[in-house]
Amino acid sequence: MKRILQFISAGLLTMLASGCVSNDEPIVFVSAPKIPASVTQSTPAIIGLSTEEEQKVDLIVFGYLLDRHLWEDGDCTALFVQADDVVVDALIKKYPTHVPPIKQSSHIDLRSSQSPLDKDTGKPAMILGADVGDLKPDGSLDVTGRWYAGGEMQGRLTFSLKKTGADWTIVSVK
Repeated sequence: MKRILQFISAGLLTMLASGCVSNDEPIVFVSAPKIPASVTQSTPAIIGLSTEEEQKVDLIVFGYLLDRHLWEDGDCTALFVQADDVVVDALIKKYPTHVPPIKQSSHIDLRSSQSPLDKDTGKPAMILGADVGDLKPDGSLDVTGRWYAGGEMQGRLTFSLKKTGADWTIVSVK
């Protein structure tokens, strides 16, 4: 008899729990970000760049960083670019004899306790990155260019770019 009561109790609890879950209202967690309805509705004023435009901007910023030889104080044997494959491939083609060479991300060894390494040589490597901001109403754009090789071999520059015709140009670097 005791087992029958346990079975019936378990069945009742299951039915009650499933009844609570079948509610059509979404569960809202306290930690969930609150997004105003005005932001979630489609607006034509969303400020940003197309993928193609962002790739153009990335190429300009990475080109500037590659021309500055930021790695000369270290013993880096490879450069890795934090960007999509189109940008990385374009940089490899534009700088085929660059020292150190620009390599695909599949050649990087990232371990949490050490600086980035080149898998091919086992020696230190540098990672370049670019964070593209929102397009401003005046048509300018701020981009943060970063480099990292661990420890003190890191830094950032802030670029201000402006579009002239179909091309982007660097207005200032800080």
